Amino acid sequence: MEAVEPAKPLPSIPGRGAPTNLRPTRTGSLEREADGDWLDDRKAIDGAPPPLRTTVTAEHPKTIIARNQSPDLGFDRSINPYRGCEHGCIYCYARPTHAYHDLSPGLDFESRLFAKPDAAKLLRDELARRNYRVAPIAIGTNTDGYQPIEREWGVTRSVVELLAETRHPLLITTKSDRLLRDIDLLAAMARDGLVGVAVSVTSLDPHIARTLEPRAPHPRRRLAAIRRLIDAGVPTQVNIAPIIPAITDHEIEAIMAAAADAGAIRASYILLRLPFEVAPLFRAWLADHYPDRAGKVMHMVQDIRGGRDNDPGYFTRMKGRGVWAQLIRTRFRRAARLHDLDGGFPALRTDLFRPPERDGQMALSF
Repeated sequence: MEAVEPAKPLPSIPGRGAPTNLRPTRTGSLEREADGDWLDDRKAIDGAPPPLRTTVTAEHPKTIIARNQSPDLGFDRSINPYRGCEHGCIYCYARPTHAYHDLSPGLDFESRLFAKPDAAKLLRDELARRNYRVAPIAIGTNTDGYQPIEREWGVTRSVVELLAETRHPLLITTKSDRLLRDIDLLAAMARDGLVGVAVSVTSLDPHIARTLEPRAPHPRRRLAAIRRLIDAGVPTQVNIAPIIPAITDHEIEAIMAAAADAGAIRASYILLRLPFEVAPLFRAWLADHYPDRAGKVMHMVQDIRGGRDNDPGYFTRMKGRGVWAQLIRTRFRRAARLHDLDGGFPALRTDLFRPPERDGQMALSF
């Protein structure tokens, strides 16, 4: 098992998740350490830096559907309308993707964002191809499609509009009640068995949620969103993700009870994952917010992850292994049975798909 060394406490930044702008270490850039010269005293000389602002850069990829062959995922294709996520969840396993832009998985990931305004146009072209084969498209698997910038950019809405138009199956995962803006489209798709939604709830404690996910909606708003979606006929499950040992694991039963009260039809969970640069960021967050139990948390995490901070193996990466993982799995299953949240999720239809128009003409059907 890796040694659990205490992380250096770093002061949190109001409204942000990461306490530092840790530099990527896999692309040749190294994190700058304080060296005692005058640059490290600039705060004392110049005063506090200005508030960290969110910036959004338009990105223009050539394709929009990302495909995977992971055997432990229930979908083989997804769309990410944005890169980076303003929710600022300290535990987000997608943070390392910013390193490929030579940006920090820390504060850059949650403040220097990328939007893909051509997403719907690119998707239309891909769906119109003669060899396209229909299967559910997932949104929200890497970064949240309903993060705050969706309000101005509307990229996710444009994608959902096209999927509704073409009667294409869709899976959505989000921790935001902002998707209720699209409830008209989702309700119509649900009537044809074309959509399923998972709403993530990590904690019901406002203090824990505020520090873990500083710009994500309050947990009660997410539960209210589940109720609204269910009332509109949209099959919706609660996703307890991630479960963090000694921080949120005591809430498993309470979250499931609250989700059942909101009408959720099913529950799922994912244990904390700490790939690449996420681990040191999470350690620094622990040192700042939970110094009394930081060592205990990391010891439990490593027990779940086979002695390491992270286990990337298929099937074990989501649910872990060992005594603590088994205990959490047992508690989850018991609560799921108690609240009737252990059923399957309705299969989405693929036989209603209508290829979209492309270049002014209808695409050839199958």
